[in-house]
Amino acid sequence: MEVAAGEPVRVQTLSQITKASRIPSQYIQPPETRPDPHTSQITLPSISLSSHRDSAALRREIGEACRDWGAFHVIDHGVPVNLLSDMRNNGRSFFEDKELEEKMKYSCDPNLPASEGYGSRMLVESNDTVLDWRDYFDHHTMPVSRRNPSKWPDSPSNYREVVAEYSDHMHALAQKLLCLISESLGLPSSCIEEAAGEFYQNITVSYYPPCPQPELALGLQSHSDMGAITLLIQDDVGGLQVLKDGEWVTVHPVSDAIVVILADQTEILLLSYMPFADLEK
Repeated sequence: MEVAAGEPVRVQTLSQITKASRIPSQYIQPPETRPDPHTSQITLPSISLSSHRDSAALRREIGEACRDWGAFHVIDHGVPVNLLSDMRNNGRSFFEDKELEEKMKYSCDPNLPASEGYGSRMLVESNDTVLDWRDYFDHHTMPVSRRNPSKWPDSPSNYREVVAEYSDHMHALAQKLLCLISESLGLPSSCIEEAAGEFYQNITVSYYPPCPQPELALGLQSHSDMGAITLLIQDDVGGLQVLKDGEWVTVHPVSDAIVVILADQTEILLLSYMPFADLEK
């Protein structure tokens, strides 16, 4: 395989063409941020959203998970298991079954800060930030007026249908969770959603190709998420880490569960409202 001059180099392409023992220097993390091979593996709090549950106990569990972890698994979440599987399989198919030429038809616009499509973080002259060992496909899905399925792959044949259905289910789940988080603080159920403002949703499929020096690179560097809430489905490989009591711990994947991560807006709102909620108790 060859890469044409001037063409953006994707991480998957590097993984396939090098077959080498070394990764390019742009992807090597400084010693202080390299992955720790001795990181402990934990299972996040797992919370059932079954309609048969006691509502007070559910709110208490969610409040404790938000306060102690800022992340948790949800089960009995109402999103069809086959839809989760289709979303994972279709995302994997885009990266593994299509030739680079076909994938490049869906490339992001590198000149736009929030461009939709297929991409990788790439080094530019004015930025010496270390790069992530990751390719991705970003879909703009909410509000519905942002959806343009023509920018999404047309194969497998159900790809666009699956993304739209997944978007709708995740939207409904996010609204439900934000209501429960608000109620866990003794606030009106709509409080956090109203404070966060208009609902925007992006769906990002991340692909982490095999890395010849995994001890030097990170698939996705440490960060907090923008917005109100992140809903994440993992495969069985794992690798996701969360910061707990000042230490990074690896999250053990739970089959068919969805990882809930509080994003920046919700975290700020919780810090703002929590003193008032505590005074009311």
